[in-house]
Amino acid sequence: MPTRLPFEQLLVPVRKIRETLSVASLARYSSAVVFLPLAPSDADWRALPHGAVLRGLYARKVRKAGDCFHLRVGAQAQTLLIIAALAEEASTFERLQAAGKIARSALDGDPQTLLVWQQGCAEPAASAMLCAALAALQAAAFRFASFKSKPKPRERLRRIDIAAGQLPDLDLTLAGAAGNNLARWLTALPPNTLDARGYRRLLQQLARRLKLRFKFYGESALRRLGAGAFLAVARGNGTRDAGIAHLAYRPGGAAAPALGLVGKGICFDTGGTNLKPHKSMLDMHTDMEGSAVAVGSLYALHMLRSRTPVDCWLAITENRIGPLAYKPQDVVRAHNGTTIQVIHTDAEGRMVLADALSLAADRKPRAIIDYATLTGAAVYALTERYSGAFTNRPEARDLIESAGQSSGERVWCFPMDTDFDTDLESTVADIMQCAADGKGDHILAARFLSRFVPKEIAWLHLDLAAGSRHGGLAHIATEITGFGVRYTLDLLRRGWPPAAAAARK
Repeated sequence: MPTRLPFEQLLVPVRKIRETLSVASLARYSSAVVFLPLAPSDADWRALPHGAVLRGLYARKVRKAGDCFHLRVGAQAQTLLIIAALAEEASTFERLQAAGKIARSALDGDPQTLLVWQQGCAEPAASAMLCAALAALQAAAFRFASFKSKPKPRERLRRIDIAAGQLPDLDLTLAGAAGNNLARWLTALPPNTLDARGYRRLLQQLARRLKLRFKFYGESALRRLGAGAFLAVARGNGTRDAGIAHLAYRPGGAAAPALGLVGKGICFDTGGTNLKPHKSMLDMHTDMEGSAVAVGSLYALHMLRSRTPVDCWLAITENRIGPLAYKPQDVVRAHNGTTIQVIHTDAEGRMVLADALSLAADRKPRAIIDYATLTGAAVYALTERYSGAFTNRPEARDLIESAGQSSGERVWCFPMDTDFDTDLESTVADIMQCAADGKGDHILAARFLSRFVPKEIAWLHLDLAAGSRHGGLAHIATEITGFGVRYTLDLLRRGWPPAAAAARK
């Protein structure tokens, strides 16, 4: 079932308007959302179309900041109007969560045009809420690939108009939304569509569209490079099409990367020789979400015309069971020469990331961020509301966690003390892949990965506990959340890595 990247559908077109709103202008929209202060002034009500009617309803239905209600207005009740009281003190996550509920209501009935505006609200909370609403609308309007033989016809949202003055974060919001939609779309594809060969084809489409450099290191090339950790995982595949993809974004003709994005791309994970039970295996086509988030982040940076030259490395394979599959107690040698004693074949993610990180580090970027749906331990520690963060720059912990708060994609930094390494000591190799008992596996996985990133490179590992959550998360209603794209943009905007940290030896 071949498919193509949905470039033209990643975003609903957004237009800023400055016209004075009237009953006639409001009637041109299928749906509209307006944010008001908790206590609107007389002038606010006079400025609103249908203000007299809305004022009475507002007094009865709104009791606190964040409350909202809806009604249909116009000559034939043709416009669905949603009124929301702005919560000025809300966190970014709370704004996104509220915006997600509003967006789902606003899109009920498949409107073709939609208006968003605010009346009388204080800045900067008003701009932040409008951007949250745009992010939520873009996420809710986006549709995953469908393979139904008789799809139900649905109208697409054709345009979002926003009546606002300055929106300094508009470009950032739209880039993050496009990257998130791309990440979710890739992650949701069935595994017989997004196998290694299909993934490679889609990445080639992306590279052509964005004019990126592209190279795919297949198994023969990786064997020459000594990438034995990745190849151990790929051995069980029935086809020889696994590999590590390299995408390079070079604005202004830059020669070397300043940033490396590395993603775990396990297109399906059976657990290998340590086979998963049915329920644990059912959704393992999403085990490549880390790579999808890396791709989505790269797309968003390109959309913003970032001046940062970026490498993107994606470790793409399946983890299958078979007569040639790797097994516990195998000893393999990674790209950087480290020998690894295999303990559990379902800890394959850290194996493929080891070689991808080592290849990324060879290009000597200032910083590397890797993304992976890596451990159940991170989910047990944080639930699916936060993702785990691990870094070799402990002095940057406040920066790392602050980016989670301001982006609405929250992270928590776990310890990375060197004494955890004693739990990975091997008698036959340089390091064990994991511990047999599973305690603190998210921390031990990070300590394992740290062996493949030189200390002079600032490194952040994101264990995507929040990559999938029943009922969605924040403004994302789908179980696949695409967590990490908004976070990455915010982190880079905050200056990751700090200059002092990057220079540390």
